[in-house]
Amino acid sequence: MKDIIILGIETSCDETSAAVVKNGRETLSNIINSQIKIHEQFGGVVPEIASRSHIEVINQVVKQALKQAKTKFEDLDAISVTCGPGLVGALLVGVSYAKGLSFALNKPLIGVNHIEGHIAANYITTKDLEPPFLCLIISGGHTHLVHIKDYNKFEILGKTRDDAIRRSI
Repeated sequence: MKDIIILGIETSCDETSAAVVKNGRETLSNIINSQIKIHEQFGGVVPEIASRSHIEVINQVVKQALKQAKTKFEDLDAISVTCGPGLVGALLVGVSYAKGLSFALNKPLIGVNHIEGHIAANYITTKDLEPPFLCLIISGGHTHLVHIKDYNKFEILGKTRDDAIRRSI
């Protein structure tokens, strides 16, 4: 059976990242370019600055991910990209780049929901994990408690409206 190699691109907020994954469970590379230092002076993420920063680094981040994975563009079976939720301008950078790459390479393009991406990350860190299970997602501007019934069947049991839960002191 042929290995399936997918390039994943993530630009939903303030980090530009690209990863190469084999057969959905083995990470061959994971490159992250953080914008934390850029946004610190503002006390939070500035959407327009985040978008512009993604534009400046996305090409290098993707090339680094391929190099670290010892993979070439022609070795890829598909391109995946976060398509939401997230900052609209930041998402637009990643989706536009992925669409162009997909078209140029004649490879399928797979849109990935940001929240579902958090769930799927568990399959990489815990190789023998299979549904059903409960998943608590706490990230940036959201918190979800999700019953994973099957690989693509979820039931949201509870969630915050627009912020992640925080620890009280």
